[in-house]
Amino acid sequence: MREVAFILIGVDIGTTSICGVLLDAANGRIVKSITKENTAGLPSSETWEFTQDASVIWDLTQRIVGKLRAEAGYVSGIGVTGQMHGILYVDEAGAPVSPLYTWQDRRGGLPGEDGVSYVDRLRRLTGYPVAAGFGMATHYYQHQHGLVPERAAALCTIPDYVAMRLAGLARPATDPTNAAGLGLYDLRKLGFDLAALQRAGIDPDLLPKQVPSGTVIGRTPDGIPVVSAIGDNQASFLGAVRNVRSSALLNVGTGSQISAYADRYSEAEEIETRPFPGGGYLLVGASLSGGKSYAMLERLFREICILFSGTAIPDIYAAMNLLAEDEPDPGSKLTVNTSFFGTRADPHRLGTIGGIGPANLTARHLIVGVLEGMAEELHGYFAKFPSPVKDRLTALVASGNGVRSNDALRRMLEKRFGLPLEIPEDREEASRGAALCAGVGVGIYPGFIDRE
Repeated sequence: MREVAFILIGVDIGTTSICGVLLDAANGRIVKSITKENTAGLPSSETWEFTQDASVIWDLTQRIVGKLRAEAGYVSGIGVTGQMHGILYVDEAGAPVSPLYTWQDRRGGLPGEDGVSYVDRLRRLTGYPVAAGFGMATHYYQHQHGLVPERAAALCTIPDYVAMRLAGLARPATDPTNAAGLGLYDLRKLGFDLAALQRAGIDPDLLPKQVPSGTVIGRTPDGIPVVSAIGDNQASFLGAVRNVRSSALLNVGTGSQISAYADRYSEAEEIETRPFPGGGYLLVGASLSGGKSYAMLERLFREICILFSGTAIPDIYAAMNLLAEDEPDPGSKLTVNTSFFGTRADPHRLGTIGGIGPANLTARHLIVGVLEGMAEELHGYFAKFPSPVKDRLTALVASGNGVRSNDALRRMLEKRFGLPLEIPEDREEASRGAALCAGVGVGIYPGFIDRE
């Protein structure tokens, strides 16, 4: 990296919050961050519908970027990231003509007249494992029901939309990390599969133009370069790890996942392969449980307290974490499989608690068992990574509130993986990754993998 002190802006369009940061490119540190609640949610009478108002998201983003620019003075570039599966439709002027159908939207999983869900039908037509919430699954449902807006000129992800607006464009552009998140995407050729689109009856002219990651797609009215948006998983990885090739990222929030860089395309059971900005791939093992398993246990203890004493303990998590610090004897531990919420491969799978005896049916044993089960589930995905990827890993980097606030879980992860665990100083990993992407795009950094 050049010995300069350029300032970069990174914005993360999250489902529940929107975060913007100022990054000092000389030392890679965040010097200012602003987070606002994402208040764009739209009401619905359908349990499967999750939509947001893209105009509200744009207004919130403008305010954040405006405050950051005022704080920084001169800004060298702006990068954007956010949820990479949801979509919205825009007209020829780039204005939204639909709500944002978020990654949580489940219309694609609804059954058709023949009882077969739209995602299953799309999988049979195309051969691609598209899930409900993926942009192409949502669009396929809309298309089948004649619900695509007449004035729709393109569809795009929300970070692509925000980057387009910041750059003053009328047509969205997307990079491989966001394009792959939509589905029906050839990961080897790094492009949408036109034959698969044709079999599904999807018009490719509605898709955003693809550009390489880190492309300067335009400029703000006062001349700040705006770089093409990147997917939030890739942005979080960039923003959290110092060494792309030798680090694995563990994220424990509501769910949990482990990600590691691979030079070449590979496939493994229950492992997702996603494009990495600048080349290569990100291998991802994603659990539907993660922090939700610990939250489920907290609810159980809270209910017991209320039922038997009529009193709710103010902070049950703190009490649970304290109990977990004193681990039981290894021979008396419970064996907990934390697939309580299913898996991506088997949504109907349930968790289990084994090895129960008269001496270990205690709160401490159960807490430790669940935490060790969470660590074991992540390690199970790690074990499926190709050997060339696993063999070069020398460090684990952990992010997310579920691991930052739990010393016992961090200790268990280190023990299970046999690698030292690092916690990034800055919590805004995705926003930082977006800013780093902008730094690559404007030439401050030589590349995504080597940023020194």
